[in-house]
Amino acid sequence: MMNLKGNPELTPKNLMRPLKNYGIACMSMGFLIEETAPVVWRGLMVMSAVEKLLRQVDWGQLDYLVIDMPPGTGDVQLSVSQNIPIAGAVIISTPQDIALLDARKGAEMFRKVHVPVLGLVQNMSVFQCPKCKHETHIFGADGVRDLAKSLGLDILGDIPLHVNIRETCDSGQPVVISQPQSDAAKAYLRIAMEIVRRLPVPPA
Repeated sequence: MMNLKGNPELTPKNLMRPLKNYGIACMSMGFLIEETAPVVWRGLMVMSAVEKLLRQVDWGQLDYLVIDMPPGTGDVQLSVSQNIPIAGAVIISTPQDIALLDARKGAEMFRKVHVPVLGLVQNMSVFQCPKCKHETHIFGADGVRDLAKSLGLDILGDIPLHVNIRETCDSGQPVVISQPQSDAAKAYLRIAMEIVRRLPVPPA
């Protein structure tokens, strides 16, 4: 999605330099293996890879480190939650029932390991026909909002199901860069600002 490929270079201290685009430093296991190779790893290998991405990367001076984790409550989530200080977690889900089951489990897991849940984001919330402007809730309406209410958490925002988001992600040009005045880009920016507002202020 960030239009980045290739292997990271090593610093004199044998740390990996993250790849950069749009001023954002990125690191992924996808940079360390062949593009078409599947990652078929057991728990210990997963945790070793997570440790490598966290401790063996020359991140430099960061404003924020964002970790995109897969759904669920497995080794990756627990390893990250227990090995580094986390300022807050954001739960992202579509409104459909099957996705909400994982979202609830994720929120409850973070609470159990004492990571603050900053709120929930409802992804693919509504599809608007580009021709007639009719809106359709393909994955259901307000499922994430109902979940947030039952968990006593806030909704940080809604991301629409929009063809421009898919196209810009596939081309490696995020919609906030390529179409900053679009409704989709504005939705992302509102959510990002709300997340930053809720993060604790670091000690001086």
